[in-house]
Amino acid sequence: MSTPVKTDRPVSIEQIVADVRERGDAAIAEWSARFDATTSSKPERAVAYGDIPTAAVLAAAENVRTWHAAQRPADLMLEVTPGVTLERRWSPLRSVGIYVPKGLVSSLIMSAIPAQVAGVERIVVCTPPNGSAAVAAAAALLGIDEVWAIGGAQAIAAMAYGTESIQPVDKIFGPGSGAVNTAKLLVSRDVAIDLPAGPSEIVVVADEGFDEVIIAQELAAQMEHGADSKAYLVRVGDDVEAALAEVEGYAAEHVALLGERAESLAGRIRNAGAVFVGPYSPVPAGDYATGGNHVLPTGGWAKSTGGLGLEAFMKTVTVQRVTKEGLERLAPTIEALAELEGMTAHKATARR
Repeated sequence: MSTPVKTDRPVSIEQIVADVRERGDAAIAEWSARFDATTSSKPERAVAYGDIPTAAVLAAAENVRTWHAAQRPADLMLEVTPGVTLERRWSPLRSVGIYVPKGLVSSLIMSAIPAQVAGVERIVVCTPPNGSAAVAAAAALLGIDEVWAIGGAQAIAAMAYGTESIQPVDKIFGPGSGAVNTAKLLVSRDVAIDLPAGPSEIVVVADEGFDEVIIAQELAAQMEHGADSKAYLVRVGDDVEAALAEVEGYAAEHVALLGERAESLAGRIRNAGAVFVGPYSPVPAGDYATGGNHVLPTGGWAKSTGGLGLEAFMKTVTVQRVTKEGLERLAPTIEALAELEGMTAHKATARR
């Protein structure tokens, strides 16, 4: 029989994840009591109540739906050589878990709508108890009914490994705190995750002499996410290449380009989650309303990965068809490479 982790001592994210994996509902209840002052002995569904801006939620959802529907990848079939046909077929994931930070209805929209567009059968949402009512209300508008009032690392572990009340999912999505992202990276050994989307980041790139009020607005908006947010200002003077190199080095979540050279720089930014061009493209427009996804790489991950898109909620299956004549053509290649690698059973399959 497992032993509860004593909650009167400092603990690590690894301990929380391991405890939930081992003890399920009981561990969820204990960690939620400690961190969120809950009183239930088991996980509870979030209850929708209070007013939310219904029209705004639906308008944002519609733009996200339109943009992500346009991203649907095409299946592919090709006869590579006579008698050898390959097919690459896209299929939606069966189930996904979505972590929604406290009260951030926009983050629900950014993950739930692409999941629906992709055709995911089961969508599970976890969100901290404080603020869960608004998230549950928005989820109901979007047609999602499995919303749990669970926050932090314990929520990630519950979605990854399941409990008596919560069935595990195939992939976990959503931004969160340092604890949430640490938990996501820990469980990624066992279940897929989208990307580590941590504290907000912005690089404002502005020509010398550009309106300081607009610059200040952009910086303040992202710092509003929390004390761990990061904001940088790059002035573009005579040395454009140096400014561009500085921006690329940050590999930030958001890059806002302001000034006469904004458009010319837009196509040259490689390392960024999302790029916003010109004075009428504030980053919060992307956070809420444009339809572009705001779940974006942070912490330098923009050097190697992009923001959330429809394909993240899908996977490919490759189907291979070879005729008798096709196998005869392939046989010399199969045999030569199998012999090189010492795979005699592989070599034997080339002749039938």
